[in-house]
Amino acid sequence: MASIMEGPLSKWTNLMKGWQYRWFVLDYNAGLLSYYTSKDKMMRGSRRGCVRLRGAVIGIDDEDDSTFTITVDQKTFHFQARDADEREKWIHALEGTILRHALQLREAETAVVPSVQDFDKKLAEADAYLQILIDQLKLFDEKIKDCKDDESRKSTINPVDGVHQPSPLDASVVSAVAMPTQTTLPTDGAQVCKAEQRPSSLPMGPVVTVMGSLQTPTPNSTGSGPSAPSSSVTSPSHMNVPAHAVPDFSYSSSEDEFYDADEFYQSSASPKHCIDPSRTPGVTSEGNAPLKRPNTTESLNSSMSNGTTDADQYDSHDERDDDGEGESVEEHKSVIMHLLSQVRLGMDLTKVVLPTFILERRSLLEMYADFFAHPDLFVSIAEQSDPRDRMVQVVRWYLSAFHAGRKGSVAKKPYNPILGEVFFCHWDLPSETEEPASGDPVSEGPVPYCSQGSVSFVAEQVSHHPPISAFYAECISKKIQFNAHIWTKSKFLGMSIGVHNIGQGCVSCLEHDEHYILTFPNGYGRSILTVPWVELGGECTISCSKSGYSANIVFHTKPFYGGKKHRITAEIFGPNDKKSFCSVEGEWNGVMYAKWTTGENSVFIDTRKLGIIKKKVRKLEDQLEYESRQLWKDVTLNLKIKDIDAATEAKHRLEEKQRAEARERKEKEVQWETRLFHEDGECWVYDEPLLKRMVSLRH
Repeated sequence: MASIMEGPLSKWTNLMKGWQYRWFVLDYNAGLLSYYTSKDKMMRGSRRGCVRLRGAVIGIDDEDDSTFTITVDQKTFHFQARDADEREKWIHALEGTILRHALQLREAETAVVPSVQDFDKKLAEADAYLQILIDQLKLFDEKIKDCKDDESRKSTINPVDGVHQPSPLDASVVSAVAMPTQTTLPTDGAQVCKAEQRPSSLPMGPVVTVMGSLQTPTPNSTGSGPSAPSSSVTSPSHMNVPAHAVPDFSYSSSEDEFYDADEFYQSSASPKHCIDPSRTPGVTSEGNAPLKRPNTTESLNSSMSNGTTDADQYDSHDERDDDGEGESVEEHKSVIMHLLSQVRLGMDLTKVVLPTFILERRSLLEMYADFFAHPDLFVSIAEQSDPRDRMVQVVRWYLSAFHAGRKGSVAKKPYNPILGEVFFCHWDLPSETEEPASGDPVSEGPVPYCSQGSVSFVAEQVSHHPPISAFYAECISKKIQFNAHIWTKSKFLGMSIGVHNIGQGCVSCLEHDEHYILTFPNGYGRSILTVPWVELGGECTISCSKSGYSANIVFHTKPFYGGKKHRITAEIFGPNDKKSFCSVEGEWNGVMYAKWTTGENSVFIDTRKLGIIKKKVRKLEDQLEYESRQLWKDVTLNLKIKDIDAATEAKHRLEEKQRAEARERKEKEVQWETRLFHEDGECWVYDEPLLKRMVSLRH
């Protein structure tokens, strides 16, 4: 076997519910990763299973430096190296093998169609192989006839029974040998896997190799098969002869192997082929129907509004029909696979142009506005009289701020904001909570046409490289404001995309002179080849230097060997306390429960019952040319009517305009000037915050 790497790795198994030692051999030429229970078993040829690498995708965990996955044939295999360096060596070798076979596939696509002479040559080769097989079978017969006593005959016949079948065997042999003449002798890794899987001590040369391949069991629907064979050939009474000589999938010869079946929304229990990049998108077999969006009811259509503002002044874009956004990427998998072949694990995706069809119909700046989908919870922070209650309310608002950001059951990527792009909106709180005087417009605020009792919001893309967004919100009547900046750093993780949200936010209760500094979790787009979904992960903190209260919040990513999605845990501490007075756990897009030191247990937040107050955005004709919806209107419209080509063209025009402006600034040696925010140390601060305006009024 032409291996380029071999050594020990741990492999996750279901039977033991843990990691099991295995000896792995990477066959560079065949595109196979074979594994054995030990190095000794490898020397004896007793293979436990193998993973095909053609069309495979390697994945890594951003929070674990020793594990990695290989996804192929709708199965995910999990491996663990000794340390980060060892994992890097394996990943480098595996990526090289995958790339080699991807290039071979492309060369095959562009190869010249074989001529009649080529066909005749292959036919002659096949005929020669067939003659060799027939001669060997005759030798078998003669040897059996030469056996005088019953004991010799029995010991000779038993190993041969598995291959000595009169007429059916001849047909199988002809079929197996004739196959290369129809496919120009393919060297697919799966065929090599089957041909070499079942070794024998008999000096039979190519005959035993072919016969052994005919005996190999086909893996079942979960990717597991019968136990690994010994070096002797199985007798026909215990042998399960498959219908096809060549397996279609990576396999394991034991039933203790684990695959992430939950990551694939399959409509049946039977295994499906991972769509090959060489195939035409959208063409599927009857048993391989495209994945469909799960039936879910989103709470995002619910709204609360006081009805005091004429609805005609505002854009109804927020009430968009998302029915068409839930389909999987199955029909575009060839594009996704091509994209994956261009990037490497851990690669920064900031400068990678992603395909248009995965875009959500709004800008990232607008997505940040969803932090205030519950503005009533935000302003209620300032209504608490006790610093302890204010910290609890900050945590409650913070934990409620993430679920509204998902506009559908399938993850999509918002538009990357253009440098200088801005987004304005506001929320009108329920009228019964507002005082009559708070209905006056705020001409000096970020959104001059909203009232003092409203929560106004503004965001700006203040930097393009690195991509940094700054946003600000305030409510004058409650004397509360929020300022934040986030630098999004994307990383390719194989089957996932990780987005590190670097930056911080600050909630300021101006009447109490309190400032709550908070950080943001990382985001992960999982299962990017099937039905993408989003999860949050990482440790976040909230702290107030004046009161001394703090909170630690952990967004737990789903472990591959069990556990729930979207879990969070939080601990809230008093000043100088080492033990928390409140513990929170649950799901950030579901119900979260609080446990208090008094022994009381209560529902902390139930996001399913929280009514989302819809933001109000000016109609397109009233917006400035650099406002988000105005900038992206052509892309949004074409995505809505599913004209992907037109959407891509509109997106390209925007990006080219941005590049041209950047070149012009470079030639003129002019620095970009932000519109509404300025840099203050490592932070980006709104130019005219409520705190600054209140101070100026006092003087």
